[in-house]
Amino acid sequence: MRGGGAGKVRVKSAKGRTAQSTRWLERQLNDPYVRKAKAEGWRSRAAFKLIELDEKFHFVKGSRAVVDLGVAPGGWAQVVRKLSPKAKVVGIDLLPTDPIPGVTLFEMDFMDDKAPVVLAEALGDAPDLVISDMAANTVGHAQTDHLRTMALVEAAAWFAVENLRKGGTFVAKVFAGGTDADLLAVLKQHFTTIKHAKPPASRKGSVEWYVVAQGFKGRAGEQG
Repeated sequence: MRGGGAGKVRVKSAKGRTAQSTRWLERQLNDPYVRKAKAEGWRSRAAFKLIELDEKFHFVKGSRAVVDLGVAPGGWAQVVRKLSPKAKVVGIDLLPTDPIPGVTLFEMDFMDDKAPVVLAEALGDAPDLVISDMAANTVGHAQTDHLRTMALVEAAAWFAVENLRKGGTFVAKVFAGGTDADLLAVLKQHFTTIKHAKPPASRKGSVEWYVVAQGFKGRAGEQG
């Protein structure tokens, strides 16, 4: 590695390292959010995305029961614990996640039929917040990658609709162009407000956006 202009770190190519991985490493080393996350003890730069979304939409503070879908490496769960320290939090991910004080973690596939039941039982109460930073592993084909991730978003949304407490909030990562029409219709049916946002911590070149659905209307026959 060597210093570039204006203090930018440049990464030399190395044997066994692809050009793509070299660009990724260079981007990481020059990313102020990566440095800030390390300095402040957050597990990932993604923590700032949730912090910035919460600063705009105010859904974390005061939450009592939270489900974190795609929890690894744990940055979002850390934010919830800091902003709402009394909240009960459960998280799930295919990848292992190091223990987080006050968070119940499951290493399993959210698309497994058993996952929603496991999460609901662990929480022991209806959540007032469901957050999802899930994205499918990319295969390099834009349309396929989009469809795979939107399938996860749709599953997360239905989990929220089937489990949220009345008045609750659902937050999920989507792609540029926002939420697919069918899913957007479902959210509009069940929530009072639907907003799309791209927090400053989301890289400018990234296609990710977030949907924030607030004011869950509740299920038929449910009391407030």
